[in-house]
Amino acid sequence: MRLTRKSLNFVLKLVGIFAFGFLTAYSQDAPKQDTHGIAVANMDRSVKPGDNFYLYCDGDWIKRTEIPPDRSRIGVFTTLADLSDKRTAALIEEAAKSAGPRASKIADLYNSYMDEAGIEAKGLAPIQSHLKAIAAISNKKELAAALGESLRADVDALNNTNFHTSHLFGLWVAPGFNDSDHYAAYLIQGGVQLPDRDYYLSNSEHMREIRTKYQAHVSAMLKLAGFTDTDARAERIVALEHAIAEKHLSLEANDDIHKANNTWKQSDFAANAPGLDWAEYFRGAGLSKQASFTVWQPTAFAGESALVASTPLDTWKDWLAYHFIEEYGGVLPKALADERFAFFGKVLQGAPEQRPRWQRGVVTVNRYLGDDVGQIYAQRYFSPEAKAQAQAMVANIIAAFRKRIDALSWMAASTKAEAQAKLDTLYVGIGYPETWIDYSAYEVKSDDIFGNVWRGNLFQYHRQLARLGAPVDRKEWSMTPQTVNAVNLPLQNALNFPAAILQPPFFDPLAPAAANYGAIGSVIGHEISHTFDSEGAAFDSKGRVRNWWTPADLEHFEAATTKLAAQYDTYKPFPDLSLNGKQTLAENIADVAGISASYDGYRASLAGKTAPVQDGFSGDQQFFIAFGQDYGSKTREAAMRQQVAVDSHSPSEFRADTVRNIDAWYAAFDVKPGETLYLAPADRVRIW
Repeated sequence: MRLTRKSLNFVLKLVGIFAFGFLTAYSQDAPKQDTHGIAVANMDRSVKPGDNFYLYCDGDWIKRTEIPPDRSRIGVFTTLADLSDKRTAALIEEAAKSAGPRASKIADLYNSYMDEAGIEAKGLAPIQSHLKAIAAISNKKELAAALGESLRADVDALNNTNFHTSHLFGLWVAPGFNDSDHYAAYLIQGGVQLPDRDYYLSNSEHMREIRTKYQAHVSAMLKLAGFTDTDARAERIVALEHAIAEKHLSLEANDDIHKANNTWKQSDFAANAPGLDWAEYFRGAGLSKQASFTVWQPTAFAGESALVASTPLDTWKDWLAYHFIEEYGGVLPKALADERFAFFGKVLQGAPEQRPRWQRGVVTVNRYLGDDVGQIYAQRYFSPEAKAQAQAMVANIIAAFRKRIDALSWMAASTKAEAQAKLDTLYVGIGYPETWIDYSAYEVKSDDIFGNVWRGNLFQYHRQLARLGAPVDRKEWSMTPQTVNAVNLPLQNALNFPAAILQPPFFDPLAPAAANYGAIGSVIGHEISHTFDSEGAAFDSKGRVRNWWTPADLEHFEAATTKLAAQYDTYKPFPDLSLNGKQTLAENIADVAGISASYDGYRASLAGKTAPVQDGFSGDQQFFIAFGQDYGSKTREAAMRQQVAVDSHSPSEFRADTVRNIDAWYAAFDVKPGETLYLAPADRVRIW
């Protein structure tokens, strides 16, 4: 699932990745399984499946579960993330007692984060030279260089990770849209701290209240960092971010790959986006020799560049200083870290308390030395047998997907051949990567957490710059083994299923096939389906942007996806808030197609036999209940509102409702007209 999205950025600021994911086999410290299969105790059988399938599957769990004070949400995925964190913390402890540069580097990074007394003793000293450099900027040419120096490779445009970076622009290094054999430079709109443009532009009472609290937060952070006249500075900073947000494209508009495919030579920037001294910007960014870039949002670049020219220099200097303080506030004295959490954690996410410091320390280690920890994690917790089982399940669902493509009556043979070619070349990474990042050039000191984070960010940035123009490694991973998540990488035509997601309750070797296919199988199908969603369908088998559809096929596909978007437009988590069906379209397509392919794979796995019954539930019922239980969760209102505003995934309840588009679900639960989720056969969306 494409779950590493904008919401991830804000959780990373606070505690670490809130993940959403999928599969594994047992390990020695895995939670003891009381049952193998669907969790009947979590169901509320007083609810009709056809009226509210989510509550039918998860209602009793929801009733008895309280969200911990240090969380904005809780569910199966967060439970597995906690398990992964505990395992990783234990590995870090072992590293502290081990010999060797890798072990000592892991331990030193973690210990530097945990050294609260040392952080307090240093106070603001670690950031003073950086703030003085910003204060010394005397003209717009120097400003352009400073803006370039702040550029980081901190975005993933297709997976919406940190998509609206807090730097003026963001860099993404990935296979080229038009030359997928080599890494290219993508530039992405940025410049704001709030999750999305709507947080600045919406006139709803909720958003107005957030903006008021945000401005107070900006002032508080500046004051804690030693600035004067902070209320006035904060007002100007927020006004500048508002102006930047007005230039941004919406999340929905960003999903149009063809509109994002804009190649600008370095010499084009001055003409296409006047206002910023681009030569100085690229010099500061270390990109002077980069001949061309893919500019994702040309209008945003033109607008933001014009703001550099029209906005007073002092306002930009305050903006730079605040963004720098915000970025590193989590490793500065407690007063700054607490203020940061008070806004991004309490106001935006609704969590009353911070996560324990040890967990935040684990996040830091995973962020900067993730592959070093991941090698140990994979050896300890992911067996060759587990990998083989997962690979077999993936192969079965890919085979089911092939059959579904062949059976499509509306698709031309030429389009089917292209779709099958994408499956032929699809790389599926299971458990852990085939190659690991070399961190030998990254310097870590046991008493310098700010320096470790600063150097870590530079190490990652320079590593990305070094890849520009180099051949693409299509088997490269974007996640660590200890990450509870999964991802589709369209430009590589690849999937990653980390080890930490490959475990019960998603995949249980002792559970019936129905439960495994409903739970992890639908997730595998979901990731495969991203290859053909509203974004993935724009790429061919080599990851190039190319239209491989006949006009009639594309028209049929777009009609079906428009129908699905309209269906999700009707869903309302709150009376004053509806989902945006176009914003969540790619994920909704993957949910519908994923469960369809997994259901076919499940039925094929029976080889004509009748599935065993569990607690009175047939095999088909178990399959759909397991799917619904993937999404059992509780979320605070603030976090839910943020998800609806910025996330490409629909909230859990509405993902569970995907079943209303699947004919077999109606038969399994005898769903009749008049029940809330009932759709007439003609209204059910069928895509793949």
